[in-house]
Amino acid sequence: MLNENNNEEIIDELKKIVKQKGLKYTEQREIVLNILLHAKEHLTAEEIYNQIKKDYKDSNIGIATVYRALSFLEEVDLITSITFGTDGKKYESNAKSHHDHLICTSCGKIIEFIDDEIEKRQDKIAKKNKFKITSHSMQLYGTCDTCQDS
Repeated sequence: MLNENNNEEIIDELKKIVKQKGLKYTEQREIVLNILLHAKEHLTAEEIYNQIKKDYKDSNIGIATVYRALSFLEEVDLITSITFGTDGKKYESNAKSHHDHLICTSCGKIIEFIDDEIEKRQDKIAKKNKFKITSHSMQLYGTCDTCQDS
């Protein structure tokens, strides 16, 4: 789990980005980012909205504001999303170390994994093609063991 100091640094980064862009700093963006920093799983906008209603009862944040905050946070690369076609997106903080995803197309379950061999292979392929990787995202789609058994 991330430590609180790291979370504070990420919130400071948000404040710096907003200032650089000449935008007004909003508590709503910070609340959405905070929820994702503490989330143990990938969350939909609706799940984030429900968490806000539960944890920040005094805030008056609507679902449209959540979507706008998510869009902004993704645009400035503080969060990432995984798209589920017509089912929408699930979000996570970029504060975690690099990992890839197995995604169940039946139930939407997301399994995070790290594989050093895959990482080495990608680097080797890039080098062979005189290509410099600046970032990457791997998402493997299929069905989880629970959905295979149903």
